[in-house]
Formats: sequence, C-alpha cells, structure tokens
Amino acid sequence: MLRLLDALVTLVTLFCVVNGATGGYGMSMFAAQTSPPDPCYDENGHPRRCIPDFVNAAFGKEVRASSTCGKAPSRYCVVTEKGDERHRNCHTCDATDPKKYRPPAYLTDLNNPHNLTCWQSDNYIQYPQNVTLTLSLGKKFEVTYVSLQFCSPRPESMAIFKSMDSGKSWVPFQYYSTQCRKMYNKPSKATITKQNEQEAICTDSHTDMHPLSGGLIAFSTLDGRPSAHDFDNSPVLQDWVTATDIKVTFSRLHTFGDENEDDSELARDSYFYSVSDLQVGGRCKCNGHASRCVKDRDGNLVCECKHNTAGPECDRCKPFHYDRPWQRATAREANECVAQGHQILCRNEKRETERGNEKERRSEKRGVKGWAMVKKTELKQEKKKPSDTSERGQSSRENLCVYVSG
Repeated sequence: MLRLLDALVTLVTLFCVVNGATGGYGMSMFAAQTSPPDPCYDENGHPRRCIPDFVNAAFGKEVRASSTCGKAPSRYCVVTEKGDERHRNCHTCDATDPKKYRPPAYLTDLNNPHNLTCWQSDNYIQYPQNVTLTLSLGKKFEVTYVSLQFCSPRPESMAIFKSMDSGKSWVPFQYYSTQCRKMYNKPSKATITKQNEQEAICTDSHTDMHPLSGGLIAFSTLDGRPSAHDFDNSPVLQDWVTATDIKVTFSRLHTFGDENEDDSELARDSYFYSVSDLQVGGRCKCNGHASRCVKDRDGNLVCECKHNTAGPECDRCKPFHYDRPWQRATAREANECVAQGHQILCRNEKRETERGNEKERRSEKRGVKGWAMVKKTELKQEKKKPSDTSERGQSSRENLCVYVSG
C-alpha cells in the first residue's frame, strides 16, 4: 500500500514539473478551446463581415480650443431666471487655480451629471469673430453622431465640420442658425435628396437661447439621407460619414440685447461659450474586415485586419492576394481577398535587355507594381524563346522569382 502511495505521489510530482516546464501547456490548450470565436469568421471558419464596437471616439482625446478663459484671471457671470426677474452670479476663471479653471480637457473626460466639468471660452467673442474646437480621432472613423451638451446657452449660430485627411482640408457636416441665409448662405431646412446626400444643410432647430444651461445639440450623420437604409451599397454615404477629425465652430452668441446698455461690461461678462461634454459616436473604419482597432508599433490606431486584407482601414488586399479586386465587406458577402493559385512570384528589377523590358511591360499590363504574378505556363513559353547570350551577359540584374503553392 505504501509503495502504491509513493508511486502516486511520484506521478503527481512529475506531472506538475512537466506542466510547469511547458508553461502550463495543458491549461493553455483548454484556454484556447474556450476562447471566444473570431467575429470575422462563422462557426465553420467561413469569412463574414465584422465591425469594431460602437464607441465614443472623442472620449479621453485632446481637444484644441481657439479660446479658453483663465489665461489671466477673469470674471464671468452666470445668468439665471426666476419668473420675469433675471439674476447674474459672478465667478472667476483662473488657469492657476485648478478649482477655478475650465480647460478643454473637460470636454472629453468622464461626463458625470452630478459633478459637471465645463470648458469655457473667453467672454463675448461675438460675430464676426468665432471660437473653434478641434478634435483628432487618430484614424478614420465612420461617424454616426456628434453631440454637445452646453453649460451656457446654446449658440445662435454654429457649424460642425469634418476632415478626412487629418485636418489638412475641411468640409461642412451641419449648420445651425436662426439666420441660415445670412450666416452661411444656406436655406433653412433644405430637402435632402439622392442628388445632395453628401451636402451639409442648415437648420434653426436647437438654436433657441433657452434653456440657459444644459441644452443639447446632436447631429446624426445619416438622419434624413435617402440611401441610409441601403448603406452597404452607397459609396456616397460611406464617404459622407468618414472622418479623421471633427471641428466645431461657434459663430454667434445669443444675447438678451443688453450688451450695449449702460452696464454693458457686466452684461458682456455673461456671454460666452461653455460645453460640458463633446461626443463623437461611431466605429473605427475597417470596411467590414476587422472586429477591433489596436495600436501599432508606432502607437498609431489601426484595424486588426482579417480576410487577407491590409492597411490602416483594411482598404487593400495583402500582397499576393489579388485574385479578385478588393471590396468592402457587406452583410451578404465578406469579399475576402483571395490568393492566386500555384504561381511564380517575380520581382521585376530594372533590366537593360529586351527580354527583361518585355517582362516588365507584361507586369505593368497586369497592374501589379513591384512584385508581379507570372504563371508557370508563361515562364515555360518564355524559356523556349531564343535569346542572345551577349545581351543576357549585359543584364545588370536578374529577376528574383519564388515558386509558391496556393
């Protein structure tokens, strides 16, 4: 009995040693078997469309404001109303005192309605001057909405812009104004048709001065766009919702009309832009070929591409997967990039011989740069062609070819 017990202890000890030496291989196998399935493939391993999670792409991001109060301590006054009476309670904005500062970082921090933190501009920056907020999303996103929650009254006029090239150029997303024609040379509430789906419109909704605090402006990128129900097949709208950066321009303040009266200084100190929360709802743009975005070696946000795709937005096929043109994945078709079958991969170097130049021309004809796909049958036919050995000797470089099996 003792011998049997000793043998059992020895077996258990040996198992623990081996298991430890292999890094818990048995456990890792079990973990692999229970790991969540890849959303980009179905239970049979077939590719299917996959998309990253819906997020607030602005959360925690830096916002650049063209104006922020407190660089020098300054007074600002908050207006409240009780019946027909209007009261002003004055405070100090001071960048040297964290309790009195109202920086742009408050726009994208955790929004707690029970402990509001608000960014605030300098006082009375009135039309034709404006105040801008600029936000970089880090890469292309497909934006569903842009929203702002105000601590001050909402602006009388404001515009939302987007950039698709990291802020190099801007196009309007939406205009808000009680005077659309005067401020932006746009009609109020123009009809959206399939012919102008990619154009910004101007609306006077959400431009009232009341409420004096807590008002919301929310712009939905697809609301009212006729092709929104068929988004997968609308390149126009896919382009319309794509943005790398968002800019908000506050163009005109609401006032009570007292800014030019006797006590105009007190009145003007009551007019400023202040926002508690800026959100940009959307998904990392991966064209249906990735289920998440990750940081690359350089810290840049990129799609974790599947379906043999590559690029920051999975917007091209991986090398040697050009059997059919790249396409965006849809609900019906994953449009996986397909590798060519048994072929020779040839990298065309610059050659001085007629034979080398002919091979380069054939590669260009196929539209493949750098590495060209040359089928074995073509290579055999070329070997049968007579060639001048003297010309071959003048070649500065040879084609580098590798046989691969598809």
